[in-house]
This record gives sequence, structure tokens and C-alpha cells, in this order.
Amino acid sequence: MSKFNDINNKNEKTNNKKKNLDKDPSNSVDSLSNKNKIDENEEIKEELNKENKEELNKENKEESISESEDLGLDNKEIEKLKDQLLRTLAENENLRKRTSKDIDQIKRFGHINFVRDLLSSVDNLTRAVKASPIEKEKLDEPIKNLIIGVEIVLKEINSVLEKNSIKRIDPIGEKFDYNVHQAMYEAPSDKYEPGTVIEVVQSGYLLYDRLVRPAMVGISKK
Repeated sequence: MSKFNDINNKNEKTNNKKKNLDKDPSNSVDSLSNKNKIDENEEIKEELNKENKEELNKENKEESISESEDLGLDNKEIEKLKDQLLRTLAENENLRKRTSKDIDQIKRFGHINFVRDLLSSVDNLTRAVKASPIEKEKLDEPIKNLIIGVEIVLKEINSVLEKNSIKRIDPIGEKFDYNVHQAMYEAPSDKYEPGTVIEVVQSGYLLYDRLVRPAMVGISKK
């Protein structure tokens, strides 16, 4: 029983202390002030969070505006570069076509001066063959063989000229064409109409469609 009484006495003392603490006004004031401080801190935190959020939103807006402006500038730069690229490609294509055309012209007509000089030798061989006697059987054997050799050479040269698209202009009986003919004289003729070629003094030549040398001709007149 004594032990039980001791325990009860201790509990009563503890309860009395709690009651005294609750009754003490200084303890309640401290607790209120602590609560107020906590509330103030919470409010400050909320305000700071709001301000931070507003600043973040503002910064995000500014960044989005700057990014959109940058994108606008980038698009303009891209369009400019595209235009420059297309112009460069077009210029390169035109240059390629011009170069290809020039190369083709050089291949076709680069040797026209050589052909023009060669024609003088062809003319001389032609005159030599025409001046030779028709009846070769009466000639001495060496002279006969020489004339036959010249005829063979002239035939081969004419064949080579034709293979290389060098065409002979021999317009007997054709109308005079000032593009490929050169009039040397006019003569009356009952056989041909006026303005017709009645004689070829010197043959002309074409290299493809380009005139190497006009044909020197005589023309009929009334």
C-alpha cells in the first residue's frame, strides 16, 4: 500500500506541475510569439515564391521573344543563302553549257585555217590533173605513171576532205547565192537564165555549215 501511495503522490505532483505550466501566462505568450513568427516566415516564403515565379515567367517570355527574333533572323539568313545557292547553281549550269558549246565549236572548226591553207595545194593538184593529156597511152611510161600518181593523190585528198565534213561547192547550173558564191564576171548566155552560174573558176568549200572559201563563179546575164 505504501508503494501504491507513493506512485499516486508522484502522479499528482506531475499533474500539478502541468497545471501550473498551463496557468503560467509567460509560457502562453512565448508560444503565441513563436507561432506568429512561424506564420510571418511562411508569408515571407510565399511572397518570395510568388516573386520568383513572376521573375521566371518574365525571363521565359523575354527568352521566347528573343528566340522568336533569332528564328526570324535565321529564316531570313536561310532564304538569303538559298537564293545565293540557286544563283550560283544557275551560273555554273550556264557556264557548263557555254564551255560545252565552245569545246564543240573548237572541235568542229578549230582546224579551219589549216583547211583553208590546204586548199591551195588541192587547187594546184586539180589544175595539174586537168592540164594533163587525156590520152595517156601515147606518153612515155615515166610521165604516164607520174600523171596517174598525181590523180591518185588528188582522189585520196578529196576523199579525206569528205570524211572530215569538208564539202566541195561546185554550183554549175545553180542560181547565184551570195552566201557561198563570189561573182567574177557576167556573160550573156542562151543556155542559162540570168543570174545562173555558168562557170566555176575556183571551187568553194564548206566545213560542216561554215564557209571556208566561196566558189569563184561566172554568171549569166541577158
